[in-house]
Amino acid sequence: MRIRLALAALALLLGGCTLYVRPAAFELGFGVVLTPVITQFQPLQGPGAVYYVGQPVQFLIHLTEPGYVTLVAVDPGGRAYEFDQLYLNAGTHILPPPGASYQYTVTPPTGRELVRAIYTNTPYPPGVRFSGRIYINGLNAQTSLYLRASGASIRDVADTYFYIVSYPY
Repeated sequence: MRIRLALAALALLLGGCTLYVRPAAFELGFGVVLTPVITQFQPLQGPGAVYYVGQPVQFLIHLTEPGYVTLVAVDPGGRAYEFDQLYLNAGTHILPPPGASYQYTVTPPTGRELVRAIYTNTPYPPGVRFSGRIYINGLNAQTSLYLRASGASIRDVADTYFYIVSYPY
């Protein structure tokens, strides 16, 4: 009798469980279907790391397919700007690439900086730029426009962030 009761209780308990599976392609607020191609994107020191004004910052990104990546930031003052466009093979990369003739240097204002990586399997759409004060809602709308204008059949978006501080004097 005790075993039957335990089995009945277990059946009731498990009957209320729901299994959620993330589909291979999904839509996430950009009005287009995204495919999970960017499996990792973060500052080299980790999400939420602290960088001083004037310090270089690097990013770690992993792609499951080769394609085009545009890096966009929204600074603590709400100003958006593109700061790199690259073609990358599948795999793990440090950005900017080692040996590049440039670096990403942290500039004011201080506070939380959002960085977005936008992946497409087609070249960057001409005439679609990220610039000016757009804040997060504007960034999402501009990202949607960018993805649609790219004509890409495979696209993905990943965000990360870090903090900018002044050197203590």
